[in-house]
Amino acid sequence: MRLKMILGMAIVLLSVAGCSDKKGAFIQENVDFAGSQLEKALDAIPEDGRLPRSIRKNGELGTVGPYDWTSGFFPGSLWYLYELTGNEQWRTTAERTTKWLEPIQYYTDNHDVGFMLSCSYGNGLRLTNNADYKQVLINGAESLCTRYSDVTRSIKSWNGGGTKDGKRWQFPVIIDNMMNLDLLFEASRLSGNDKYRKIAITHAEQTMKNHFREDYSSYHVVDYDTLTGAVRGRYTHQGYSHESAWARGQAWGLYGFTLCYRETGDERFLQYAEAIASYVLNHPNMPEDLVPLWDYHINDPAYVPSWLEKLPKLEKPWRDASAAAVTASALLELSQLSKKNGTVYWEAAEQILFSLSSHYKANPEKIPFFVLDHSVGNIPSHSEIDVPINYADYYFLEALARYKRMNN
Repeated sequence: MRLKMILGMAIVLLSVAGCSDKKGAFIQENVDFAGSQLEKALDAIPEDGRLPRSIRKNGELGTVGPYDWTSGFFPGSLWYLYELTGNEQWRTTAERTTKWLEPIQYYTDNHDVGFMLSCSYGNGLRLTNNADYKQVLINGAESLCTRYSDVTRSIKSWNGGGTKDGKRWQFPVIIDNMMNLDLLFEASRLSGNDKYRKIAITHAEQTMKNHFREDYSSYHVVDYDTLTGAVRGRYTHQGYSHESAWARGQAWGLYGFTLCYRETGDERFLQYAEAIASYVLNHPNMPEDLVPLWDYHINDPAYVPSWLEKLPKLEKPWRDASAAAVTASALLELSQLSKKNGTVYWEAAEQILFSLSSHYKANPEKIPFFVLDHSVGNIPSHSEIDVPINYADYYFLEALARYKRMNN
């Protein structure tokens, strides 16, 4: 079984790594590198509220405004550097860039309010107990709840749109949305209002019911009928085909159900998290270093998409460091919650961290603004292919912070 193989390999790695002082050195080396890279990013961004996202095709730093779905990741990375170092410089810059996202608390145009605010204001509140941050998070949760439907029992992800092969959506819900439930759980704790928590649980239950196949691989998009709540169709948007398993989608699901179990103690959520972990870690197409291909079925003739003629031939099996970073962070938390596979999850997460820090770091001579390279955003749309992306850095630093905390 792949899980046993991973455990054996990780034990070997640990024997080489040695005792806790070597783990500490590993963490420190990566924190120092991240600090050096993100300091250059801070020097490069303008003071107009624009934040690093990726690298443009011409090699320049690509920035986004506060309403981009990735806007919270850079401030969140600065908060993690503050946590990992205790250096007040990082707190100051985290507070400054977090402030740029203040309008998002009233943003109702998509589901990504959770990403935007939890990563920035959520970490800020956790590390400083700034009372002003509490109301921002509660207001953000209220805005997110405007997208919830009692008919579909889900939070709407996007406003319309459709598939690459022409099908139009009514009420699309993507697996990524599981990540935004953290904001709702937090808002219930801060406000005492159980409404947010109930919506989060209901959305997670609907996702279990409709998003997963028998093998616990996930569809990317499920479209609901707005009048009946019935499922109209199941699709992909960023994966290889409608029936394939998009790697970052599997990571979002793993992370999301792990946090739902942490917040509720509901064994159904733990069972789903463990089943997704098993799918990922045991998949025959998972590379030995546990950094997955961007889709687990890439170029598999059984999963050829109907719109393949619109996709360039994928000669290179691109990896997705961002999916690996999300998976590592999720597995570290799951290792503390699982009653049967905790050690296996811990060792797998550790191996992913070793892999990312060894072969997927950004080359500071070519890419001075990011920690990790070799992520993919949306290959079917020819967007952000084999580049650094801010959410890969965020979840890598989150995983390092969790790893340090747990080792201590």
